[in-house]
Amino acid sequence: MTFVGEKIGQPPEARIAPPASIPNFTAPTPDPMKDLNVTKTTELLNAIMEFELAGVVRYTHYSLMVIGPHRLPIVQFFQAQAQESLTHAQQVGEILTGLEGHPSLKIAPLEESYRHSVKDILKESLVHESRALELYKNLLDTVKDASIYLEEFTRSMISQEEMHGLELRKMLRDYSSTEP
Repeated sequence: MTFVGEKIGQPPEARIAPPASIPNFTAPTPDPMKDLNVTKTTELLNAIMEFELAGVVRYTHYSLMVIGPHRLPIVQFFQAQAQESLTHAQQVGEILTGLEGHPSLKIAPLEESYRHSVKDILKESLVHESRALELYKNLLDTVKDASIYLEEFTRSMISQEEMHGLELRKMLRDYSSTEP
């Protein structure tokens, strides 16, 4: 048998046996997320996933309801938002199952205003993005200092949601400049 640290002339008692040679030895596996509140984190991830999936439906609906001379770029914008919401839901679901959580089959409640002017749709989108931002900030509060990976993931999602809010505000600025 080969021993770790064995040197010529070293007495047998000074030798250290490798872990594999010790019967029933299991190497300790450090838990990098030992301080993580897994229950609260998985609940928040499920709420975010449901909200992002509702965003897929919302933005797909909006893309179908846009009419007028500027329809095509706005439709493309909402289609891209729907696809991005789906991607976010999938990313969150992967993290959720990695934490041994069970992804919900539900989507967050959707409110229908039955107002489909571009201005109204953009305002509703801004409200939706603000709610998403709030959910991600709640997640950040939960994972902060417990998991660098989850913290960085959440920060990147917050960054994206903030960027969406800025984009929507810029798009709404065109409409607010024509109001009395």
